[in-house]
Amino acid sequence: MTKPLHWSDLPAPVLSLLRQGSVIPAHPLALDSDRRFDERSQRAISRYYVDAGSGGLAVGVHSTQFAIREVGLYRPVLELAVETAREWTDRPLVMIAGAVGRTAQAVEEARTARSLGYHAVLLSLAALKGAGEDELIEHCTAVAKEMPLVGFYLQTAVGGIPLSRSFWARFAAIDNVVAIKVAPFNRYRTLDVAFGIAQAQAEERITLYTGNDDHIVADLLTPMVVRTGNREVTLRFRGGLLGHWSVWTRGAVDMLEKIRLAVSAGAVPPQILALDSFVTDCNSVVFDVEHDFAGCIPGCHEILRRQGLMTSIECLDPHETLSPGQSAGIDRLYATYPELNDDAFVAANLERWRN
Repeated sequence: MTKPLHWSDLPAPVLSLLRQGSVIPAHPLALDSDRRFDERSQRAISRYYVDAGSGGLAVGVHSTQFAIREVGLYRPVLELAVETAREWTDRPLVMIAGAVGRTAQAVEEARTARSLGYHAVLLSLAALKGAGEDELIEHCTAVAKEMPLVGFYLQTAVGGIPLSRSFWARFAAIDNVVAIKVAPFNRYRTLDVAFGIAQAQAEERITLYTGNDDHIVADLLTPMVVRTGNREVTLRFRGGLLGHWSVWTRGAVDMLEKIRLAVSAGAVPPQILALDSFVTDCNSVVFDVEHDFAGCIPGCHEILRRQGLMTSIECLDPHETLSPGQSAGIDRLYATYPELNDDAFVAANLERWRN
């Protein structure tokens, strides 16, 4: 078994990439029309993300479908992604694996990810619903002994649990935490994470990644200035770890660079500000807000299918499919925001990716 991994052991280019902030798509799971693992499409999608300019891949997370564990696909899916990335490019990529379940399962998944060469695990706490703060911190500490952690504040609408400022301060104090994906879809709770990091004086070690699909652009543009004790700390979201960025990824990379340049210049043009509502409108359709996110994974699949990266939109759960009106909604997005899709980029490279 490989030895435990500390963030200080990570290759310097990988750690630098994580800290400067990147587009990290939450990798979907490609199935054929009979709901069998479609390795050719899965490999093509990974190649697409690499060539689109992503800074890394998040695999075995919500968009990959948690049920991969029940059908024996957790290790094969993680292994295929990391092997594809290594074969396709020499540039550094941040490889993040999802870890779920109670402590024994999460620790074992962290060990699996570590053995395959992943750099960190995105730790979901949804399975610990009802646990007290001490138990939650013990759980996180146990997984952090295996490899670097990316914290995950998941919105309650899809199984997340409310987490206090006290929790985030204690979590941020865990030395092997390198980043936090903030995705409660809630301004108050987003600010709780920032306060926790500041209280732990961990702002130099922990990088913030947005998962707030309703606020992606604004998160990346807006500084969070928090006062705690006698300190005033400014934190910024440096990148995004997003299911939303699993589609139209080349556009997301371009957008993040425009945002970064605007922030550096100290003046944000109105057209950049306008992107916030455009992107949120797109997300509302792709992630199926009208039906409480029931079609969020099929919505991403449908765009990838239209582009030829997937051959079907099937999920492991045969009942998980597009909601009424969702396909027509995607038609509207293509007509309304043609500048946000990357269909031309995909079309120019699809044959190469699928070989």
